[in-house]
Amino acid sequence: MAKAVGEALLRAGNPGRSGHALSIRSARDLFIARERLAELFGCAESSRFVFTENATAALNQAIKGVLRPGDHVVTTSVEHNSVMRPLRRMEEAGVRVTAVPAGKEGVTEARDVIAAFGKATRLVAMVHASNVSGALQPVDAVVAEARRRGILTLIDAAQTAGSLPIDLSSLPVDLLAASGHKGLLGPQGTGFLFVREGVQIVPLIEGGTGSRSESDRQPEFFPDALESGTRNSVGVAGLAVSLAWILRKGVGAIRRGEVALVDLLLRGLSRTPGVTVYGPADPLLCGSVVSFRVEGMDPAEVGVRLEKRSGVLVRAGLHCSPNGHRALGTFPAGTVRVSPGPFTTRAEIATFLSALRKIRAPSG
Repeated sequence: MAKAVGEALLRAGNPGRSGHALSIRSARDLFIARERLAELFGCAESSRFVFTENATAALNQAIKGVLRPGDHVVTTSVEHNSVMRPLRRMEEAGVRVTAVPAGKEGVTEARDVIAAFGKATRLVAMVHASNVSGALQPVDAVVAEARRRGILTLIDAAQTAGSLPIDLSSLPVDLLAASGHKGLLGPQGTGFLFVREGVQIVPLIEGGTGSRSESDRQPEFFPDALESGTRNSVGVAGLAVSLAWILRKGVGAIRRGEVALVDLLLRGLSRTPGVTVYGPADPLLCGSVVSFRVEGMDPAEVGVRLEKRSGVLVRAGLHCSPNGHRALGTFPAGTVRVSPGPFTTRAEIATFLSALRKIRAPSG
């Protein structure tokens, strides 16, 4: 991936803005990545994938592009701030928001989400897997019922895209957002929003697209409708290479490997004195995220000691999801989060567990 980014940087042109070789090559990089996204997510039309800077930009475009004053939106108490903050902004503009509470393991029941639907409900916004506890949410059942009732659905797949199978030909979600730098293994500064055909969405940003330049009106066709300004063709070239690797490896195989690592983590943490794990105990019920706390220690201190003593990198705190931590009972201190990926080894999990058992020892 890094090599692809470096090569693209040396030959970068502005995609769609000229007929010369560099511009055409950069446009081809975008096209290849778009085609691979369509293949990965089971979509026949790659133009429905709009490139964004990250999942946050994609979620903002989705939320602010479909909601209007008087609309009602249903969400959950385990959402990331990239969903909750835009919703609070829309609430100030006259949108009514219902956040359905999750249970003690951070899982929201489908029946509770569906029970919150009303006549004015325009959108259901749900995270696929909590970025705090890893808990998988019942998106299949919710999306199916919302579809039946004519309610739009938005899924935040930042924690699952590339590491959990998502088939848009069988999951009738209207809007799907994800970052490129997590499970899709691409560079930072990349992400996408999938918009199903027929969904009416107003662009957040309008401007040059390289198409229909004779008009001062934004094009309505995709992806140009939502892709104004110069795209990050350099980053997307790296993403395309990562997507090719994922397609060769297979998301199913990636998922099986990560489930095995999460199982190893959960079993090891359960045998570590003074450690409390938050979220599902079954690795099949969560993404590749495990949160825990060490009795008598601030999560930030745990993170510092793991890095200083053993070179183990974790994330400590509230993980940009204060309501997710409230649902788990870990607010305001938060937790320590471990996130194994497709290149994590069993030996590295063992190193982490060993380091965790040692961190209560006095500092040297």
